[in-house]
Amino acid sequence: MTRIQANLVLLLTAAIWGGGFIAQATAMDEMGPFWFVCVRFLVAAIITLPFALAEARRATRPLTRGDRWSFTGVGLALLGGAGLQQAGLLTTTVTNASFLTGLYVVFVPVISLLVFRRAPHWIVWPGALMALTGIYLLSDGDLAALQIGDLLMIACALFWAMQIILAGNAMQSAGRPLALSVWQFVITAVGAGLFALFTEPFHIDAVKGAALEILYAGLLSSGLAFVLQNIAQRYTTAPQAAIFLSTEALFGALFGAIFLAESLPGGGYVGCALLFAAILVVELVPEWHRKRRENTARAAEIA
Repeated sequence: MTRIQANLVLLLTAAIWGGGFIAQATAMDEMGPFWFVCVRFLVAAIITLPFALAEARRATRPLTRGDRWSFTGVGLALLGGAGLQQAGLLTTTVTNASFLTGLYVVFVPVISLLVFRRAPHWIVWPGALMALTGIYLLSDGDLAALQIGDLLMIACALFWAMQIILAGNAMQSAGRPLALSVWQFVITAVGAGLFALFTEPFHIDAVKGAALEILYAGLLSSGLAFVLQNIAQRYTTAPQAAIFLSTEALFGALFGAIFLAESLPGGGYVGCALLFAAILVVELVPEWHRKRRENTARAAEIA
């Protein structure tokens, strides 16, 4: 696979994730948000399980109790992120959801500093300011105009950030990505199902009515897209991968306009541009600096 082909695959991955917001939003015409999360991740767990079993047969050691606890933490973070995101879509637009969810990129280094005392790159702070300004403009200069769904999306981004951090720690110790995937999918499906059992009605006809959305979210967004990402990132650079994957927010907004006739107030478009810029600079600038240091060190060794 050439780098151009890999980047096009990453663009397809971002488009699949962007389209996932449409599936998540329209599914709630038929069923409640937590039942949708439950069934979606149950499908994802079922299709991932055979690959996880094959991975287990090749593993050099079994999972330890510590691995299982760390996997459970990742699953709870995924449950929080997926549940809040789905509930938020009841009262916000797909456009707002796609850009506000992307704030996890800014939250990851901040949480790493507060929880794990890992100092972030300096670009995080201007990036955070850009993101806050983008949120202000997304509400057209009136924070009171933010819907409860917008606030849930910001909270959801915090949980996504925690999921990314915890998953990274779990993978360093266990080295079993497919086992982690199934574990977190099951935790999310069970947790969402228990919550939905006491808060939302359930009808099998609702599941049938949202079958296409469930299959899209379970098979494509949770299954195929992650496989495509893992394959393509072997043949391209991290900065280029970050750029192409970040277009998920743009695809979400584009599909929202095409399929749901969504639009933004005038300042909202500037806000989206600032949010997207914040996502890009926080992802790309540290990587560029790291590459520059490596090249400088390599040149010094040669000299």
